[in-house]
Amino acid sequence: MTSAFAPAIDALFADPHIARDADYVAEGGAPVLVRVVARRADAITDFGDARLWSETTRLDLRVAEVPNPRPGDRIEIDGEAFLIQGEPVRDRERLVWTVNLQPA
Repeated sequence: MTSAFAPAIDALFADPHIARDADYVAEGGAPVLVRVVARRADAITDFGDARLWSETTRLDLRVAEVPNPRPGDRIEIDGEAFLIQGEPVRDRERLVWTVNLQPA
């Protein structure tokens, strides 16, 4: 059964104001051109009585383009290289992966 949200996700990833091109390289694989939605938000983590601030880099990837991202896979955007860290998380509709990145 196809999700009713799939066409909306495709439209968001096609929009040049929201998404952009990136090269996805699975560990040991060849580069594949994909569309990504970047989220470079700050994260605030509670640690006891202290609150720690850190910059984060997260991306959304379409499951249709990247069916199985893994930690250690590489993503290159505008000449900047990043590695996926931690386990990717899929959305409820199972259409989009959210991955955390670290500079390569």
